[in-house]
Amino acid sequence: MAEHKVETISRLAQWRIDNVGPGSYIISKPFKLGNWNWYFSIEKNRYLYIHLFPDQSRSSKEPPPFARFVLRILSSANGRQPYISSPVYERQLRTKDDFVWPVDSGFKGPLVISVEFLDLKVSPIDGGEATPVWPTGGLMQSLSTQSCLKCLSRMLEEGIHADVTINTAEGSLKAHKAILSAYSPVFQSMFSHDLKETVSSTIDIEDMSLESCTALVSYLYGTIKQEDFWMHRLALLGAANKYDISELKDACEESLMEDINSGNVLERLQEAGLYQLPKLKKGCLLYLFGFGKIFDVRHEMDGFFKYADRELMTEMFQEVLTSWKPA
Repeated sequence: MAEHKVETISRLAQWRIDNVGPGSYIISKPFKLGNWNWYFSIEKNRYLYIHLFPDQSRSSKEPPPFARFVLRILSSANGRQPYISSPVYERQLRTKDDFVWPVDSGFKGPLVISVEFLDLKVSPIDGGEATPVWPTGGLMQSLSTQSCLKCLSRMLEEGIHADVTINTAEGSLKAHKAILSAYSPVFQSMFSHDLKETVSSTIDIEDMSLESCTALVSYLYGTIKQEDFWMHRLALLGAANKYDISELKDACEESLMEDINSGNVLERLQEAGLYQLPKLKKGCLLYLFGFGKIFDVRHEMDGFFKYADRELMTEMFQEVLTSWKPA
């Protein structure tokens, strides 16, 4: 049934229910977040009891998740209190009985139950430190690819036959024209004409720090570490846009979609408009309006609108009309 389906985006899941009468018990269809399939279930007696739990058949075979999360109930038919938020919970979840949120409320009509995972970790069965699920790593590479990357790493780190110097605001590093040109048509154009970069064999990238530029060059050589990409992805997004590196731009957009939250959604929305990132823009608008998180950033909206362009404001207004149209 459609009523049992749960919608997800980033680290947020949302379950819409048409009616919850006395004595009701409803369980959702499974929804995927992190490495697990999850379920909601609700029971209605004097209180409304909300359960959240992972697929029990899988959790019996693999380490159970340790989650930090917050829940919310939203109802357009609840008068002056349209939503109720839970405290932030932190606990290991194995079964249906590991977590229940009792809500003393008169919710009767259509309502929306959502969960936002602030963190999600795998707790080893034999003890030890829990491992974060986010940020996610890349695919395992073949032996031949690893060998090639080792060679490229040596070329970069040892400056083997390096033929171009990149100057940043904080220092410089060596690289190879051929590799830069293979990734970026902008770099290729620089080295194909009698420009300053060709004559002097230097490139000035003064709008990036040395660390961010090193991350950029490491990406082009295929040796970037996941944590460096995660740390510098906004700077990398700007460079990808400036130098027309489409694969890097796409990777940054996908990464920024993974951890949209109330603290960064407005900034992400600005970046999406500035760099023409339709998926990120759609995700941010869905997060704000489709999932009702606009309540969490209402105090920041005045500052946001001072810098938002007209087209973006129009899209937000259209989302308001779509999200809150009468049933």
